Formats: sequence, C-alpha cells, structure tokens
Amino acid sequence: MRLSKVVACLVFALLCSACGSGRERRLVVGSKNFTEQSLLGELLAQHLEARTGLPVERRLYLGGTFICHQAVLAGRIDLYVEYTGTALTAILKEAPGGSPAEVYRRVKDEYARRFALEVIEPLGFNNTFAIVIRGEDARALGLRRLSDAAAHAPRWRAGFGYEFLERPDGFRGLSERYGLRFAEQPRTMDLGLLYRALKEKQVDFVAGNSTDGLIAALDLTVLEDDRNYFPPYEAVPVVRIETIARYPKVREALSELAGTISEDQMRRMNYALDGEHRALKQVAAEFLKKFYEGRTASGKRPITQPYPSAPRGAE
Repeated sequence: MRLSKVVACLVFALLCSACGSGRERRLVVGSKNFTEQSLLGELLAQHLEARTGLPVERRLYLGGTFICHQAVLAGRIDLYVEYTGTALTAILKEAPGGSPAEVYRRVKDEYARRFALEVIEPLGFNNTFAIVIRGEDARALGLRRLSDAAAHAPRWRAGFGYEFLERPDGFRGLSERYGLRFAEQPRTMDLGLLYRALKEKQVDFVAGNSTDGLIAALDLTVLEDDRNYFPPYEAVPVVRIETIARYPKVREALSELAGTISEDQMRRMNYALDGEHRALKQVAAEFLKKFYEGRTASGKRPITQPYPSAPRGAE
C-alpha cells in the first residue's frame, strides 16, 4: 500500500509537471487599449507563431501604459509594443529631449538595467501625439501651427484621454509651452470617441495620434508642433529578457520586423479597422503576407511556417 501510494504520487507529479511545461511553452502578447495597439499586438502574435512555432495567447486591450508595463514586469505577458517617448517620460520619468536614436538608446539601456526588459529595434514609424482640430476651423482661421492656436483657445473646448491629462509629456506641459487657456477644464474622454466628438462639435481641440486613420477621413487637421514639445515616439517591441533566454527565436523574429512599417502603412491599416471596420486578424495577416513575399523575393531566408491567415469576418 505504501509503495502504491509512492508510485501514485510520482505519477501525479509527473503529470502535473508535463501539464505545467505545456502551459509554459507559449508566448503571451499584450497591447494597450486602442486600435493601433491591438493591431500591432495581433501582427506580432501572428509573426511569432509563424517564426517560432510556439502557440501565442493574445491579451489585447489590456489598458494604458502603466497597466501594460506592470503586466510585462509581473510576467502576465511576455511582450507588448511601447513608444520610445512614452517609455522615456512616463516610465523612466526622464525629461524629453534628444534625437530618435538617442532616445531609443536611453530607453533600451535603462529598460535592461532597471526592469530586465529588452527593447527591440523600432518597427519603422513614429507615432507622436497629434493635436487635432476640425479642418473647417483650420481653413477659416488660417491655422497650421500650435503656436497660432493660443489666441483662439479661450473660445474652444478641449477633450483628451485620461492618460494624456496625467502623463508628464501631456496636457500640462503642452499648455505651458504654448500658453493654451481654454474656455473650461478639458474633458476626459474615451480615446475611441475623440474624433467623433470633434467632428460633431462637442469639443474643438483634441489630442490623438499622428498615425490615426480617421484624421484624413473626417477632414480633420493636425496642428504642427512648431516648438518641438513632443519627443520622438518610435514604436518598439518590449520583451522580457527571461522570455528571450528561454526562446531565442523570439528576438530573431521580432528583429526581422525592424524598419518594416512606415507611418503611411500604419495609418492605412488603422483606417482599415476604424474606417472600414475590417477584421483585425485579416488586416494583420495581409501585411505579413506581403512582408514574407518581399523577403522571399529579395533572397532572404523564408519563413518556416505557412503565411498566417484569417477568414473574412474573423474577430
């Protein structure tokens, strides 16, 4: 009886160990809670599945910057896409300044030293904050630059996402740099509602993102940041060093995407989701298909797994 119990315990332990290792042999990709982030998360997930052969769990629309940062530190996700200017100011609490390359290097070095996180090479586009007004107002008032907006701000209502109101490179510093004083306190709004509220004249001045697809579609105008308030915001995958040590192909796969997404491409993909209401998986798969075909045509090592695909209407 005693021997049987020992054998049973050993078998149970082996089964648990096998189950545990099975659960561990996967990657978890997270994203922040807006369109571009969900698309980048899905794009990276499909690419990692194709290149590493590992199953990838999606945890998209997790929340804002701090939630995603805490999730990757705690190991609830293995990676997500961050923006260098956000990492520099919101996470590292450093003053903005420097060229894109200098900001990237500062973020990369400090993330490795403080957090055991690796910052992979930029994906290719800079998604800075975009201060947006209605196109009809820009034309009527002859506005192109943020410095010209201060004279009109007292008659305007502003609307911003919660994070922009709170972060060090957000509204407070912007209003000081440009002398912006509005008719009332800025409204805190859901990011997905900003442009519609602007178009419907519920607000007159919002902070979006330069790669948002709806800006041109809704005849909105981005005011030039002529006093260079915003730092560079290059999109970069952030990965746990522990994950890369376990799965070295992860770094290789992510590095393949460096410099492959232009601002125009990102803008068009965002519009495919927000403007045309196309399926997330399909838009990501189409980009990767062209990317893989381009690699093959250029003589680079082909991807070992089939192209990612998703049926029309997939969520």
